[in-house]
Amino acid sequence: MKRMQNQAKSASKRTWREKGTYVKKNWQLYLFFLMPGLLLTIIFKYLPMGGLLIAFEDYNVIKGVLGSPWVGLEYFRRFLSSPDFMSYLMNTLKLSIYGLLWGFPVPIILALLLNRIQKTGIKKKVQLLIYMPNFISVIVLCGMVRMFLSPVGPLNKVLGISTNWMTMPSAFRTIYIASGIWQAAGWASIMYTAALSNASKELEEAALMDGANLLQQIWYVELPAIKNIIVIQFILQAGNIMSIGFEKAYALQTDMNLPASEILSTYVYRIGLLNGDYGYSTAVGLFNSVVNVILLVFVNWVVQKLNDGEGL
Repeated sequence: MKRMQNQAKSASKRTWREKGTYVKKNWQLYLFFLMPGLLLTIIFKYLPMGGLLIAFEDYNVIKGVLGSPWVGLEYFRRFLSSPDFMSYLMNTLKLSIYGLLWGFPVPIILALLLNRIQKTGIKKKVQLLIYMPNFISVIVLCGMVRMFLSPVGPLNKVLGISTNWMTMPSAFRTIYIASGIWQAAGWASIMYTAALSNASKELEEAALMDGANLLQQIWYVELPAIKNIIVIQFILQAGNIMSIGFEKAYALQTDMNLPASEILSTYVYRIGLLNGDYGYSTAVGLFNSVVNVILLVFVNWVVQKLNDGEGL
């Protein structure tokens, strides 16, 4: 037995050695295929990071990034001491956290429900219906929401009232989160549906033989099959809590719902592009990114502790 194991190890080492020799011999070929992707990544991902220096400078367009006077952490102190800081931060966190709590389980539930449909034709039609909203652009979606919730829209006609829901700060979060779930949940369920197709058929048959009910089958057979994907998706989504899309929040924003709809990304747009305060807006955006990284590392650490050391 040991002899067979040693032979397998030596064969594996020999295979890796041969692969390494082949790569060294033909490194130009690999470089040729990797070069376009590397160049695009460097040009559009890494070079723009030099612009982060603007967050520490009194940026002047004529003098440029390297010639503008240095102000250090002045913009960060200005933002953190701003009376609106907590309002924008809490609006961002509330939209993200509530969206995660309400939206994260929905694709999983959809995938579990789809997995119970036995007829292929019906299953494909249901999948088509729940996937379609994903292909609606954010701006078109926001236009549909505004029309549906307008004082003369379908919702008010059904309820027999004439409320302008888009002017109510208390309704903005519900509108934002509900429309996001409707648009993205079906498409997000694809990976869970694919993972469920690889669930052990033997375990399913054994559970049926043992008299397991529907909930027990889901808990002991189907959920373990998608556990790793659930963990990874939760870490990624929790790590992006501060990265709310600017387009949708801005498109649903009105002068009346600003107390609830003004978040960090819309604040950066307003200060940077509309008011021309580039250094300050860059500092706010950098603060947002740093918080995101910290949250990602923290959530990954917590999940590793709760999931037997398994994380990203």
